[in-house]
Amino acid sequence: MTTLFDRYQLGALSLPNRVVMAPMTRVRAGAGGLATPSMVTYYAQRATAGLIVTEGVQPSLVGQSNPGTPGLYTDAQVTAWLPVTDAVHTNGGRVFAQIMHSGRVSHPDTTGMRPVGPSAVPAAGEVFTPTGPKPAPVPRALETAEVPEHARSYAEAARRAVDAGFDGVELHGANGYLIAQFLSSTANLRTDAYGGSIANRIRFAVEAVSATVEAVGGHRTGIRLSPGAGIWGAQDTDVPALYGALLAELAPLDLAYVHLEASTDEDVLVGLRKAWPAALIVNPVFPMAPRQTDKTAADHWLGLGADLISFGRAFIANPDLVERLRQGLPIAPHDESTWYQGGDAGYLTYPAYRHTA
Repeated sequence: MTTLFDRYQLGALSLPNRVVMAPMTRVRAGAGGLATPSMVTYYAQRATAGLIVTEGVQPSLVGQSNPGTPGLYTDAQVTAWLPVTDAVHTNGGRVFAQIMHSGRVSHPDTTGMRPVGPSAVPAAGEVFTPTGPKPAPVPRALETAEVPEHARSYAEAARRAVDAGFDGVELHGANGYLIAQFLSSTANLRTDAYGGSIANRIRFAVEAVSATVEAVGGHRTGIRLSPGAGIWGAQDTDVPALYGALLAELAPLDLAYVHLEASTDEDVLVGLRKAWPAALIVNPVFPMAPRQTDKTAADHWLGLGADLISFGRAFIANPDLVERLRQGLPIAPHDESTWYQGGDAGYLTYPAYRHTA
């Protein structure tokens, strides 16, 4: 029987366990989207994970969603990430950068630019800005000739990620951001080659992944998807057919993995597992759910055919999460009020488990 603590060969990487640290926005980057010394410590503390996937990293200024998030589109950003990747590797870890283009989930107060998207349809709800939450603005619909440039931005960021010492990249195709917006039948109202039919709505995702594979290799490329999640108002229709078609197009590219969120019915996800021929990471908890992934949920999905299991919030307060899971130790609670407040409190202040005599 497969366990969380079995080794796994992920492309060229030998993982000592099947626990993945999921990407989580923590808004601790410095001015100019630079990684900071605190980020070096934060990721190094969690290097016992089989694989770390970083917070979302914008591939361009217009692709930035939240204030305080890091980038990978300037030489200075590459240089700032080098101590992070070096610290993770020195501590025995492996780390992928998640490349996240926000599309319409952004605000001019954050970037100085009007957000872009597949169509001039605003995201549902409020977005974060430097002065607090504000209603999501109407994005500028990308012209057909502009779309390939934004697909290539993932590849360009991936090249910089490799230069910065990352072992690979994960394209953020989930949670209502740009790739998910193109997949969506409510965010994408286009009538050109990127909208309408399933074949057209998956085109942007396939082009972004293909460009990234060409840039850094399939073994360094993964993608995260949230079938049917509907986050930020990006609703999917025909979820099994849409995501089945996408995986069929991605399968020949020999990706490192696909990372699925449990955002739709379990039988649909199991069907996608059967359709995907390579490594599959599953995050067993819907991204907006109040509970966090635990060992019971992880074991359930390993039994259903997942190869690796990603844990998000549990890693916030438990830098030694792998050992706590291995020994059945208590999982410390996190303080949600510190998720996005900046500073080291609630970021670097959670200790490893202390055994008492």
